[in-house]
Amino acid sequence: MLPRLKHLLRRPVRTLPSLSAYERWAVSYPPHAHNALMELEQATMLNLLPSLAGLAILDLACGTGRYALLARERGANLVVGADNSAAMLNAAPSSFNRAQATTEAIPLASNSMDGVLCGLALGHLPQIELSIREIGRILKSGGWALISDVHPAVVRKGAQRTFTAPDGKVYAVEHYLHQAEDYARAAQQAGLVVDVIQEPVLPNSSDPVVLVLRLAKR
Repeated sequence: MLPRLKHLLRRPVRTLPSLSAYERWAVSYPPHAHNALMELEQATMLNLLPSLAGLAILDLACGTGRYALLARERGANLVVGADNSAAMLNAAPSSFNRAQATTEAIPLASNSMDGVLCGLALGHLPQIELSIREIGRILKSGGWALISDVHPAVVRKGAQRTFTAPDGKVYAVEHYLHQAEDYARAAQQAGLVVDVIQEPVLPNSSDPVVLVLRLAKR
């Protein structure tokens, strides 16, 4: 997932719709951070994470369950992982509840979750408003959401999120540029407040590579 920009500029790769991409990627996609960008993103997210003891937590667009597993380890009482890819859900460990669903139609009751974790996923969508609205709907009053995305500065440079499929071919996953202002606008429309924005930088670099936001429901 860490962009290999120079390589990709020399050898363009085929870009797949996210669902098709993850069907190919699922067999080798581990349920933990597996490159420098993801490690930085996860460290930033966890630094903002409150105590999860006794809480109901949704890992939205969970993939193979990276944040669901972390939520379980940190004492959450109920952990649900939702993803639109059956292949990714099937590859996930069985230690949490799961549902096949899009971020735009979450199959949970309104005001049912204390927190939502959504890592590096909403950038696959051309529009984020419906997803943020759904997050706002399912959160309890006083609930929060931690959302991360590939930083728009990285996207503007033409970098791509790539992976090697079982057939040995390298593919890119569709990705769309969303700025912090886009998230803030969508949050306001959903009745949420952006109370933290962080833009972490990799060592020996001056440009941010990840955008992390914490949204709160008053």
